[in-house]
Amino acid sequence: MKLNNIIHAIIVLSLAGPGIVGNSLIFVKHIYISTLGTEKRPMNLILIHLAFSNMIIICTTGIRDIATMFYFQNFLGDIGCKAVVYLARMARGLSICTTCFLSVVQAVTISPRTTIWTKLKPQNSLQVLPFLLLFWMANVLISSNLLCYIKGSGGLNTSIPGTFIGHCYMLQSRHVIKWLFLSLMALRDVIFQSLMGWSSGSMVFHLYKHHKRVLYLHSSRCENNSPPEIRATWSVLILMACFLFFYWVDFILSFYTGFTATHDSISLNIKTFLELGYAGFSPYVLINRDARVPNILHAH
Repeated sequence: MKLNNIIHAIIVLSLAGPGIVGNSLIFVKHIYISTLGTEKRPMNLILIHLAFSNMIIICTTGIRDIATMFYFQNFLGDIGCKAVVYLARMARGLSICTTCFLSVVQAVTISPRTTIWTKLKPQNSLQVLPFLLLFWMANVLISSNLLCYIKGSGGLNTSIPGTFIGHCYMLQSRHVIKWLFLSLMALRDVIFQSLMGWSSGSMVFHLYKHHKRVLYLHSSRCENNSPPEIRATWSVLILMACFLFFYWVDFILSFYTGFTATHDSISLNIKTFLELGYAGFSPYVLINRDARVPNILHAH
């Protein structure tokens, strides 16, 4: 095995292993709370959905990269390539939508009760479910072009114009189709990241007001005794900052490599790290801010 493949394997395994474990903990914890626990909140279903989306990203990207690293050219085939690339793209869209939804719900949750936004706060999981179903329908549609243009590279005539994605091959589509789906993806990302910006600004403003109130009423000795809503808000803000970092660095790198037509091993390794980074790190942001995970697993 080449040195580049070894480095790539280390990056994939170091992110995929802990990522699967962390997302599984979040998934199991909130399933437990939703079914057997007494604290049943709409946020539980959102976090279950986020962890599930992250696990799809890790598994599909890991399978694709392992097949590439170990030269399993016919390992996936046409159907396997379509499934892996399609699910990875769709899960990435679900992760964007769910992270945004999580931040908006948290921003509404900590808003003053006198504001109009409190009327938008979901009271139970049934009010969250239609939004999650809408996210699935939108991302299934936005990623549907991949099912027509992704092929397995084994036995394929590579003189046909296209782009390699690992050992899978993406055929060139007509310009109308290409720009239609790129426009849909861009529209989705602009809408949801704009909502993230609004919700993060709102949360920062309310955290600042809370900090001033604590200093005024109780002095600095009570700062660490923050209510659960404030701790959850900090967790969501860190999660969102983590997402935006990986998203924009990946976007800039993809734009650079596409514009300069450079596909060296260093840029490939960085891109793999960015693709798996948010899915691998995000559960530990939530676990670090929520000490109840070990307690719940111990009680179970």
